[in-house]
Amino acid sequence: MEKMLKEFILIFRMDITTKEAQPTPAQMEVYMKQWEEWINDIALQNKLADGGNHLTSEGRVIKPNNVIKEEPYTVSRETIAGYILIKVENLDEALDLAKACPILQGEGTSVEVREVSAM
Repeated sequence: MEKMLKEFILIFRMDITTKEAQPTPAQMEVYMKQWEEWINDIALQNKLADGGNHLTSEGRVIKPNNVIKEEPYTVSRETIAGYILIKVENLDEALDLAKACPILQGEGTSVEVREVSAM
C-alpha cells in the first residue's frame, strides 16, 4: 500500500529590510551553495513538491480603510523571504527537513512549517 503524503509549506523569514543585516557577496555565495545542497537533498528524496520562490524586499501591506503600509509586513524586523513546498507523511517529517535549512544559521531567522489544506 502506497503511503499517503501531505503537502507542507516551509516559510523562510529573515531581516530583508535592514541594510546591515544583508550578507556580503562572498557570504551570499556560501549561503547559496548550502541552500542548493539542501534543496537538492530534498529533491533526491522525492519530497520537493515545488521549489518555491524568493521574495523581494519591496512590498505593501493593505489594511482596512485602504491604509497602505509602504513596506512588507515585518515582525521584529523579520519578514517572509521565500518558501518551498514539500510532500511528506506528517508534520514531524516536515520539521526534520526544515531543521536542516541553512537559513537557520543566521541571526533573526526562522522557518515556519504549515500543512497545506485544500479546506
